[in-house]
Amino acid sequence: MTPSVSGSSGESVESVAAALAEHDYLADEGLATVVFLAMRLRRPLLLEGEAGVGKTEVAKVLARWTGGELLRLQCYEGIDVAHAVYEWDYAKQLLHLRAGGESEVYAEQFLVRRPLLRALEGAADGPPPVLLIDEIDRADDEFEAFLLEVLSDYSVTVPELGTFRAAVPPVVVITSNRTRDVHDALKRRCLYHWVEHPDFEREVAIVRLRAPEASEALARSVAAAVERLRGMDLYKPPGVAETIDWAAAVAALGRTTLDESVVSATLGTVVKYREDQQRVRFLGLATLITPPPAEL
Repeated sequence: MTPSVSGSSGESVESVAAALAEHDYLADEGLATVVFLAMRLRRPLLLEGEAGVGKTEVAKVLARWTGGELLRLQCYEGIDVAHAVYEWDYAKQLLHLRAGGESEVYAEQFLVRRPLLRALEGAADGPPPVLLIDEIDRADDEFEAFLLEVLSDYSVTVPELGTFRAAVPPVVVITSNRTRDVHDALKRRCLYHWVEHPDFEREVAIVRLRAPEASEALARSVAAAVERLRGMDLYKPPGVAETIDWAAAVAALGRTTLDESVVSATLGTVVKYREDQQRVRFLGLATLITPPPAEL
């Protein structure tokens, strides 16, 4: 699969990086490389990293770029086949029987397709869907083993109807915040990438791209402050999403830089736990507003 969008063909790592940037995602070389390989080799892509570094956004951007439908499966403890793959519409089956229907009640017309099955069936025409399996670390071991089986040959069996197999594999992005380790078997099936927080200059560029109302000076001040927050041993360090939100919030207040008063007033935009806010205030808000590094 080599999607072509607005002149970006996905034929090289550089063209993938350019296409992602065209759709408002500034990927570093490592991430652009693994996305290129996942698409070229038709392998699932497992992205791990702290919350807020942009893992989920990768799938969303790939869907916008390729034009494939985004199918999101949000994982949680206890997720099962009925929520992930399919279930039967028992209400319709019952109505069918009461109306004297003679056809088989376990027919496709009564099948409710969930994200995994929809991804395997794909689109009748056009690009394959993008399947986002979000926060796989929240699911239990049994579901992870089932997922591995599905991704091994891109097929799933519905006992009453037979096996559904993908004619063209979907683009698969699996994310994990690493609240537990994903099993080695699933990692072997996937291409793997640990998504880091961006370096300072790239975070400034991301803020300028995603919150254009923030001035260059404000973007640099906010990115520098967030970089310092991440070094304060907080329970929940801010991610890139919080950096963007903070810059947009300060800009909405008509401010072009940070000072102690605006940091105090808007701290909840970037630090979302009371204990973390207390720690930041104890260490001193002034530590967040020292001049950011000058642009090279």
